[in-house]
Amino acid sequence: MTEQLAFDLPVQAVYRREDFYASPANAHALAAVEGWRGWPGGKLLLIGPPGAGKTHLAHMWHEATGAPMVAGADLAEADLPALAAAGRVVVEDADAVAGDPATEEALFHLHNMVVPQGSLLLTARGPARDWGLRLPDLRSRVEAASVARLEPPDDDLLSAVLAKLFADRQTVVAPSLIPWLVARMERSIAAARALVAAMDARSLAQGKPITKGTALGLLDRDDAE
Repeated sequence: MTEQLAFDLPVQAVYRREDFYASPANAHALAAVEGWRGWPGGKLLLIGPPGAGKTHLAHMWHEATGAPMVAGADLAEADLPALAAAGRVVVEDADAVAGDPATEEALFHLHNMVVPQGSLLLTARGPARDWGLRLPDLRSRVEAASVARLEPPDDDLLSAVLAKLFADRQTVVAPSLIPWLVARMERSIAAARALVAAMDARSLAQGKPITKGTALGLLDRDDAE
């Protein structure tokens, strides 16, 4: 059967507080971000694997405080005084500055403009000691930040993430599908994101609703019991 044309429609990611599902895997990080007024030294390093929820938490803090957001890789070209003027700044993927002298220096200067009078939130995949920073003064400052870690997701968190990803795509699925997927998929939020995208694309191409059959061939275990 000829597959239908599938249109790659934009997916609207939603980063509201009410869409963030708290679980034992992320409760510490959530509490740390929401308790930002008490950050030691005015800074927090939020770490976790790709897709673990760092961006969601960063957007929540941005909405709560008005802090501008900038990608670490873009810092060398950024207007640092304008960013610092708000007194609070989010640097996403801050570990991307490592190894580039201009970008490392930009993060160093931004840190000094914001901290300790204001608040600085950094996100990264791992602790600062593993970034490979070459600027000693920057390394010492980032390593002094308190660290909040997003742990690997449990079943409840994976279920909530899958439900949100389908909702972001305005896709309705049977309630029984999500626990079925959780029992068979790779246990990471990045995998959940990729799985939902692949299932949605297959569903659109086939012109059929998303079911267990849509997932066959996309999972570690392809049995459909």
